Amino acid sequence: MKGYSAQSDLLKAMAHPVRLRILDILSQGEACVCHLTAVLKRRQPYVSQQLMTLREMGLVSDRRDGLMVYYSLADERIETLLTLTREMLRDSGVMIDPAPAPKAPVSGCPCPKCEEAARRAA
Repeated sequence: MKGYSAQSDLLKAMAHPVRLRILDILSQGEACVCHLTAVLKRRQPYVSQQLMTLREMGLVSDRRDGLMVYYSLADERIETLLTLTREMLRDSGVMIDPAPAPKAPVSGCPCPKCEEAARRAA
């Protein structure tokens, strides 16, 4: 039963709409918290709380670059799992149309990607 408990805990960590959306965004590539808050239209503390849950379960990993923290999927199989569940729902008539992650520059984002993109656009 220990294995089932671990599997249950992993699925519980994913069983939240915002956490699923974060995983979906990260399946498109690495993102900073600023980008995640922009696309989710949520406050930074809330997004950070959801990221903490995902990180504690080993679903996302983070890397620091100065003051910035970037998140990515910890395992590429997470993307496969997301795709499989979307396909199962689609077969039941439920459509999930994941919106793309925001591209740089995101207004007000201090990450180097956004700053560079804003300089190029100016």
